[in-house]
Amino acid sequence: MTKTLFAALAGAFCLVSLAAAAEPPGSRPSDRKAREIFAKVISIPTEVGRNKVPEMAEYLAGEFRAAGFPADDVKVIPYHFTGDETAVLIVRYRGDGSGGRPIVLMAHMDVVTAKREDWERDPYQLIEADGFFYGRGTYDIKQGVTALTSTFLRLRQEGFKPKRDLIIYFSGDEETSQQTTVATVRDHRDLIDAEFALNSDSGGGTLDDDTGKPIYYSLQAAEKTYADFALTVRNPGGHSSLPRPDNAIYELAAALGKVQAYAFPVMHNEITIASFRATGKTTPGELGAAMTKFAANPDDAAAAATLSANPSYVGQVRTTCVATRLAGGHADNALPQSATANINCRIFPGIKVDAVRAKLQELVGSGVTVTEPNPAMSSDPSPLRADVVGAVTRVVQKLRPGVPVVPNQASGATDGLVFRAAGIPTYGTDGLFIRSKDDFSHGLNERVPVDGFYLCLDHWYLLLKDLAGKRK
Repeated sequence: MTKTLFAALAGAFCLVSLAAAAEPPGSRPSDRKAREIFAKVISIPTEVGRNKVPEMAEYLAGEFRAAGFPADDVKVIPYHFTGDETAVLIVRYRGDGSGGRPIVLMAHMDVVTAKREDWERDPYQLIEADGFFYGRGTYDIKQGVTALTSTFLRLRQEGFKPKRDLIIYFSGDEETSQQTTVATVRDHRDLIDAEFALNSDSGGGTLDDDTGKPIYYSLQAAEKTYADFALTVRNPGGHSSLPRPDNAIYELAAALGKVQAYAFPVMHNEITIASFRATGKTTPGELGAAMTKFAANPDDAAAAATLSANPSYVGQVRTTCVATRLAGGHADNALPQSATANINCRIFPGIKVDAVRAKLQELVGSGVTVTEPNPAMSSDPSPLRADVVGAVTRVVQKLRPGVPVVPNQASGATDGLVFRAAGIPTYGTDGLFIRSKDDFSHGLNERVPVDGFYLCLDHWYLLLKDLAGKRK
């Protein structure tokens, strides 16, 4: 996105007029319905191995049918992968076709496993306390499921007729293999084919950790490739009382040291430069200065080093590979016959997975085998469309006046990666604003701010009316 386009959008803020809700958040009938849905989906433990995703999909499908969506436009597609029963839910809100091809609206129904004994509260009960909603999936990403569902119900009740079809796509295994999305895109492309997709599982606003003041809003337009590589050393082994000079565990340890010491080349693209240019203005100290310098000159080695030293930003300037699991040996009194480590890589857009595998092989040498157990999928950044950037900016400014909208490249990966790889540009635009210190997604005591939850509902309501409604 050029600075000229962003300037033009900024100049248009004061001309925008979108109807906001008159009642306080949480008091409207649509808010109460959203809270009901939120409580129900949180109560369904859709973690891997419990086979509960189909139950959640059927519950939501029932809500859509009860609201008057035709049965043929509400589809639950079951999937069975590696012993786990799961599903996807696809709901089409039909428009008159005057506004172009459909828009897909994305979230996922599965969550990361939560152990009750480790939590302060029941992870599968929505609990409101201290200004937060607590529960597994409150942030990642059942609040997105709830926001999209309740927005469809609200628009339907109001008699809204979109200019183009709107398609909800809720996947069933984003937190594990993403096979449901891969299979749906491959086998049911007609159900989700669209001009572009909006993903509730990425993007969103950042609040200052101390003051709670909104700092900026991230519009995600790119994701790094997720890839796992297995490093394996094999050995004849033998009796532990007869140690030999070559040892699978020692050789693997040496190889891991080489991986740890290596830094992939510094990289950048249009999105990361725009992101650092904007966030550098609001980030204090040496880190903010490094962002500004890197945006001005990506060859600034000192700025790149400062960003690379920060875990939150190293993934924005280079490919990263890190050891995440170890396995070795077969008995306490035997020399190891094999040792294996998993290396998890987050690969910068535009870099081939095979190139990273080859680099790892070069680093560890011929005595270590580097394999890719599961084929990775990569995608290029989505173009920063003026219509999407403009609509998101107008909505953010309506709900959070003065907050800048910043393009973002995620270091992690979502189902958006699969859609981009399939040729459907995808943009992360969750409506939630949260402090970094309150982000417990995948962790204990996951939570979202109560007021932020209700503003997220308004975000999606206004955004869909902006992109698919009649201009006044």
